[in-house]
Amino acid sequence: MILEEFDANKEAVINPWMIKDKVEGFPDTVVGIFSHQLFARIVEFTGAVQIETYKDADGVWPVYETKYNGVSIGLVKARVGGPSCVGCLEDVLTMGAKKLILLGNCGVLDKNIEDCGIIIPTKAIRDEGTSFHYAPASDFIDVNKKYREEFKAVCEEFGYPYIEGITWTTDAIYRETRDKVNRRKEMGAICVEMECAPVQAMCDFRGIEFFQFLYAGDNLDHSDWDPRSLSGSVRLDDKEKIALLGLELASRISG
Repeated sequence: MILEEFDANKEAVINPWMIKDKVEGFPDTVVGIFSHQLFARIVEFTGAVQIETYKDADGVWPVYETKYNGVSIGLVKARVGGPSCVGCLEDVLTMGAKKLILLGNCGVLDKNIEDCGIIIPTKAIRDEGTSFHYAPASDFIDVNKKYREEFKAVCEEFGYPYIEGITWTTDAIYRETRDKVNRRKEMGAICVEMECAPVQAMCDFRGIEFFQFLYAGDNLDHSDWDPRSLSGSVRLDDKEKIALLGLELASRISG
């Protein structure tokens, strides 16, 4: 099968360093946020300043730097979906980032997970394509191998409960059939999203430290789909506070 044809050669025909140059003084740790509403809130709240851009067919996207707890942190609007997200983060790594933190919404496969509840993935089911170009074929990839305990300490310090478990990473949001949902639940998945597996695979391949946490959105563990807080404009104040947990972690692991 084509997806089993992993090539470990780090020299490709097109490489990210052909597209972007290293940026002097680039922040050690970069936080990526998927929601454009939430990203705009965090940029404004922290007084971030633009330091660079990356671009794709959809346009030019700013990269910011901010200070949090006196520590310089990068901020990037992460692109949705494995291929786009990995592509933009490859550019960010080329600029000089050494550690990545991602936070975003997810669907829950367990109705007992509260709306906007925090989820820390331990493994990701690789039901997508991008990760297979960065790691040999397998059903699962271990995620958050570093900084899990540090993030749990942040959550506990600020009074945020959390749950740990397996996430299902898929490219096909409109092909999450009931049978597939049930099969993924049998594999241990408690939530579903689009980027965790490929970004972890890319970071492993590039030798980059990576941590991702999720906040619960729509509920798929129901006879009828329940969107709950899936919309980027719903419970935005709560999501802003959750995003600050990522900045708190970034400030503690930078340097």
